[in-house]
Amino acid sequence: MIKLGMLDFDTSHVVQFTKRINHIDIDPGQCADGAKVVIGCPGSSEIMPERIEQFTKEVRDTLKVPLVDKPTDMIGKIDGLLLEGNSGADHLAHARPFLEAGIPCFIDKPLAWSSKDAQAIADLSAKHKAPVFSASSFRFDEDVVAVRNAREALGKPIAVEVCGPQNYKYKDKVPGWFFYGIHPVEALFALVGPGYQSVQYVKGEHAEHVTALWKNGAVCSVTATLTGDKPSGFRYYGEKGSRVSTTDGKNHYRDLVRAIVKFFETGKAPVDINETVETIRFIEDVNKAAGF
Repeated sequence: MIKLGMLDFDTSHVVQFTKRINHIDIDPGQCADGAKVVIGCPGSSEIMPERIEQFTKEVRDTLKVPLVDKPTDMIGKIDGLLLEGNSGADHLAHARPFLEAGIPCFIDKPLAWSSKDAQAIADLSAKHKAPVFSASSFRFDEDVVAVRNAREALGKPIAVEVCGPQNYKYKDKVPGWFFYGIHPVEALFALVGPGYQSVQYVKGEHAEHVTALWKNGAVCSVTATLTGDKPSGFRYYGEKGSRVSTTDGKNHYRDLVRAIVKFFETGKAPVDINETVETIRFIEDVNKAAGF
């Protein structure tokens, strides 16, 4: 059984992931086998400090996970770290002692709030042979995975359109698309792969739209709706065929958590760290084009 530690409790993922990994108070069909969250540290938050107390109580009292005061107190007691904090600005500093100790890390989306920090995390991972995995659950949507598996039949992407909800609730603390925009961007990269080249941005009353060009000539887009939660989906146009999908996201957590556990089992990230760094650069460029 792989022993996992969890750090920074300002997100509901702390509770939702622990339930699925530890098989507590949730449908067994939504769980992942092979690991257990054995220790946690509430940590800190620059964005949502008020949420730490709530999730700390739930993790400690309901899910019965032992807690420590200092993150480094978990080193020597775990095989892998789940770094869950919402603040991408903190991820490099918070992951550093674990990576330097050779501990594999899942770093919840986004990997960082700058491509500089993202690259520094990738460099630490390589230097200390400590694998890093970061992703949005949208990347593991069943229809997204199905298209990736059908790439030979559908052909290389010519154009891909992705749509998802936007949320600027923490706009004074989170730079632009790094809060909710990461979700459709991750889905786009999952469908197209790396090789992003440039973006253009427009904003209307109810939505934002980004058109992007890939080095292989594919024309891609992300539409982020500004009117609350709307169904997410995509259109994939390949050289040989196309697919259209909408999703309710009901299995997103399950499939992401299973990918996380497999990552810790194998030591191999399902998403190459260089592609993840590229998604951060993409969002940086979107934010710059949008004036954030």
